[in-house]
Amino acid sequence: MQLTAEGRWFYERCRHILSDLEEAEQGASSSVEPTGHLRITASFPVGHGFLIPIVTKFLARYPGITLELSLTDQVVNLLAEHTDVAIRNGPLGNSNLVARKLGETRMVIVGAPEYLERRGVPVTLEELRTHNRLGFNFSRHTATWPLTFDGEQAELAPQGSLLVSDGETMRKMAMEGVGLARLTRFLVDEDIRQGRLVPVMEEHNPGDREEVHAVFLGQGRLMPGRVRVFLDFLYDNIRISPSD
Repeated sequence: MQLTAEGRWFYERCRHILSDLEEAEQGASSSVEPTGHLRITASFPVGHGFLIPIVTKFLARYPGITLELSLTDQVVNLLAEHTDVAIRNGPLGNSNLVARKLGETRMVIVGAPEYLERRGVPVTLEELRTHNRLGFNFSRHTATWPLTFDGEQAELAPQGSLLVSDGETMRKMAMEGVGLARLTRFLVDEDIRQGRLVPVMEEHNPGDREEVHAVFLGQGRLMPGRVRVFLDFLYDNIRISPSD
């Protein structure tokens, strides 16, 4: 025998309710530190750039909490995957999730110096069309590369010899000289400073930004103490600005 999909959903809801009640009782006393297992998911860029550097500090601050961190650029169903908090890039769709904004960042097209020396630096839309434009192998909220020319916007789809599953792999492929990539500024900012990647078509960059949110189940649910302190910790320790 095995549970139906409805039975699994009912079981997980009951488990969360019991866990929330237990933590609510603990939270009634300000002297009780939050405890329990915390499941977090984040994109590779946010995970490597912002989350991993502060994990040690968080665990030292809350020794009663154990942390399970999964990095993926795919959108995770928090309830189905038993996840407490997801850190997501891009606009949020309508759902039963509550979001806390952590910041926003610009997008930029970059290429390795070796690649640009070999293929040339594009300055027009026609020249950009001839380049190897690396793409992702999953659905994204912005499927094309927006550009502006004389006040009018143009859209160019990534089209090239390689599709990848996450931003970190895309960054490394761009540095290897495989092609051009369009990525969040905070992911490639250090590479640009060190000369490993070079921004291109910046005069035609529309300046669009990608928001970063921490999302979690809410709307009337009791928030477990471990989730509350983690969200507060993120807000205090992560600042993603448009210049990143």
